[in-house]
Amino acid sequence: MKRALRAVGAFWWDFLIGDTPEFFVATLVIVGLAYLLHPYRAVASVVLPVVVLVVVAASAWRVRRRR
Repeated sequence: MKRALRAVGAFWWDFLIGDTPEFFVATLVIVGLAYLLHPYRAVASVVLPVVVLVVVAASAWRVRRRR
């Protein structure tokens, strides 16, 4: 049983965190922002896509800088 739980935990860690833990953290931040901005739909429809674009651009810049 202990081995099976460890295997499930390792799977979820690899699936959620994987090679780029910053994507997991960014996803949590974006979901949190969506929750907080839920009453302000007009603001959320502008802020959330901008945050996603910033995260994706920062990740692409980081990968490009490494090479």
